[in-house]
Amino acid sequence: MTSDSVSPADLASLAKAEFAFPGPLRDQLVAAVLDGSKTTTTGLVVEYEHDGDPLPEVGDRSVVVDSDDRPVAVIEVTGVRVVPLGRVDLAHAVDEGEGDTSVAGWRTSHEGYWHGEEFRAALGDPGFTVDDGTPAVLERFRLVADLRPGG
Repeated sequence: MTSDSVSPADLASLAKAEFAFPGPLRDQLVAAVLDGSKTTTTGLVVEYEHDGDPLPEVGDRSVVVDSDDRPVAVIEVTGVRVVPLGRVDLAHAVDEGEGDTSVAGWRTSHEGYWHGEEFRAALGDPGFTVDDGTPAVLERFRLVADLRPGG
């Protein structure tokens, strides 16, 4: 973690970083951000388009929230690539901090998420699927501040 300071006014102006849906997966991902093992994340271009959000840019900061919507950290984007899903590399997969040691394992777990009922409902597309050509947003970030008491 760096010594960057984040004021309450800064926090109020930041977008939320919500890893997965509230629940055990989000809790696992937030813990990985906080312990430094998660320094990348993957989104799909279709998610950004559906939500009307711009793609992330280097320098963007956001506040990570836990499953109870409490701010727990601030992260800053240090790199962004948009690539076909079939071109995700091992370094990105490993740096997601989910314990994957192969791109195939990473892909299997992510497809399970993207093909899950919650994700499909969020997109409003009950038949949504991904394939090797699906545009993916590969984001690299750094932990700027741990907002937990004593963090």
